[in-house]
Amino acid sequence: MGVSKVTRGSMQIDAVLYNFVNDSILPGTNREEHDFWDGFEKLFQDFSPRIEHLLRIRDDYQSQIDQWHVTNRDAVHNDEDYLHFLSELGYIQERPVSVQVQTSNVDPEVASVAAPQLVVPVDNARYAINAANARWGSLYDALYGTDVISEEGGAVHSGTYNPVRGAKVIAFARDLLDKHFPLVDGSHAESTKYEIIDSEIIASNDETDTRFANPEQFIGYTGSGETPESIFLKKHGLHIEIIFDPTDPIGADDGAGIADVMVESALSTIMDCEDSVATIDGDDKVLAYSNWLGLMRGDLQVEFSKGEGSIVRTLENDSPITGVDGSEMMIRRRSLMLVRNVGMHLMTDIVTLNGQRVPETLLDAVITTLCGIHDIQSSDGNRNSPKGSIYIVKPKMHGPDEVALSVEMFDQIESFLGLDANTVKIGIMDEERRTSMNLLACIAEARDRVVFINTGFLDRTGDEIHTSMEAGPFVPKTEMKAQQWLSAYEDINVDEGLAAGLLGHGQIGKGMWARPDDMADMLAEKIGHPESGASCAWVPSPTAATLHALHYLDIDVASVQSELENRDATNRNLMLKIPVLESGRELSPDEVSAELRNNAQGILGYVARWVGQGVGCSKVPDINNVQLMEDRATLRISSQHIANWLHHGIVTEEQILSTMVEMAAFVDEQNINDDGYHPMCGDLDSSISYQAALALIFEGRDQPNGYTEFLLTERRQRMKAVSS
Repeated sequence: MGVSKVTRGSMQIDAVLYNFVNDSILPGTNREEHDFWDGFEKLFQDFSPRIEHLLRIRDDYQSQIDQWHVTNRDAVHNDEDYLHFLSELGYIQERPVSVQVQTSNVDPEVASVAAPQLVVPVDNARYAINAANARWGSLYDALYGTDVISEEGGAVHSGTYNPVRGAKVIAFARDLLDKHFPLVDGSHAESTKYEIIDSEIIASNDETDTRFANPEQFIGYTGSGETPESIFLKKHGLHIEIIFDPTDPIGADDGAGIADVMVESALSTIMDCEDSVATIDGDDKVLAYSNWLGLMRGDLQVEFSKGEGSIVRTLENDSPITGVDGSEMMIRRRSLMLVRNVGMHLMTDIVTLNGQRVPETLLDAVITTLCGIHDIQSSDGNRNSPKGSIYIVKPKMHGPDEVALSVEMFDQIESFLGLDANTVKIGIMDEERRTSMNLLACIAEARDRVVFINTGFLDRTGDEIHTSMEAGPFVPKTEMKAQQWLSAYEDINVDEGLAAGLLGHGQIGKGMWARPDDMADMLAEKIGHPESGASCAWVPSPTAATLHALHYLDIDVASVQSELENRDATNRNLMLKIPVLESGRELSPDEVSAELRNNAQGILGYVARWVGQGVGCSKVPDINNVQLMEDRATLRISSQHIANWLHHGIVTEEQILSTMVEMAAFVDEQNINDDGYHPMCGDLDSSISYQAALALIFEGRDQPNGYTEFLLTERRQRMKAVSS
């Protein structure tokens, strides 16, 4: 059954998209329908050939890099020769002497306050709303429901409320208050009353009254000064809210009536149209766009079943409090939302120009910007961006020329949509090696728009393997984080952000914590991100955001960044240390088998959901049944790694096929209780998911930059056709 199309000039547009734009987005923007579609067509006419030209340059660079490694395969690798070759090629450009970011009208959540950041698939309305509302999280719930609180001493987490576990949670929270918001005398654990007297908080117990040691941390309160319903404190730009409620079961048993401690958590959230979604046609894209529109209008809601009833979830509203001086002030309750568009390598037939597919990134850029107009024109107090900006994250750009084209693209979009110049702010994902090597030059091209740079270990490793495919067999994945190129990459990202004066204008970000159930480990390890000078880092859930926020109470990131500005910049040439196996090193059969089985299981576990169910991001059990957050970035590294080992003879085709059969049965068993899952092992030859996984490996060397999207999209379209 064909897709209904609307012809508009030289374009054909899926009717579902055309009608959605005309009926749902344009009304309320003061933009005329004919002006919009005329500008839309001109954008594709102007930029489609330019994007295709840049994609050809990518392919040309890769071909020449492959040939250089083949030509020099039998010689000892010479770092200087390799650097000279890449520079002469134009792959590495001269580092700018001086860059100064000039981005203006940036909201403080991005410009100046360090905090966790969520990334969620925008095609899932429930996840999107949860993330938007994750600006505040219950510390009590985050502690009680995770392994941060041990089960020792009878503090088990099962069944009904366990007061032993609850006591541990409360003790943890009181210790946190003592650490970050100390009293002049005594402890919060001993306090039985809090009240506001002469613009100060007075904490009392049976014997004494005391003040806060740092009274400037007090921001405001709700209720009356004598019996506040809550008090707000602030450290390093982050708020906490102590809630008093003697009628609450927890508050009733608490000496001070404290029912919870709320922590300002995910100050910003990336609503993702890219790696964490599986949007492969007009219907899928309109679902994602409609959720983004609902977020920008503030009216997105979702109803879902829970227990025997149903719940309607909506966006939280900002709330008034009484400030220290007695005046009313507002507390922001929603995370600041950015939207991530797809990379420029993807082509779509949702819109065609003269019968040809067009770059999907252009479609994303126009529609997500158009949706954002609803927010910047709103008179509602709950605006996403009070500063009047639209935040769009641009992934998988390769080098300064591609960043420059994106800037020009938004110049034209703003022009035909009637927006002020530089309304659209962009984030640069530092996840491709050509961008990493030229990061300061990339920032320079977007100096009036850039608000975000971010490292991404998985995509960056996938690109590293594909770019250097001919250099030799790569080390096992478990050894990758110890490689010199990676530590240099992480350090240089911070160095270049500081060198460009990004502080006060945007975020320096770090990557995801991938194990959502291992919060004790996260609390112990992820403090390294703010310690590195990063002003945000990705977390997999609202609960994780609340716990990671504690690190930003511990670490004054602004002070760390100030100190780092004086360190010697890391030599960017260290990123060219290719992580291949050392000469003479032979992996044992057990090492090879373990790596192959782990990669194969990960590929199949993810592809079975992406292709079979249209799920782009979810918790997927690994080979040891540890739940991991998986998206296309994890798939890219695993498929490229096997392709690399196959190419260099570490594994054979027969070994791969045998392992894939074994792991298909294993993955089927892991998903046996999922009613929507499509088993692979009934007929592997006809299993679209299984065959897609094989294609990702055996065609991996031929995929542009090792991207998985092309093969996944084709197979998902087949799956939808079969299921319809």
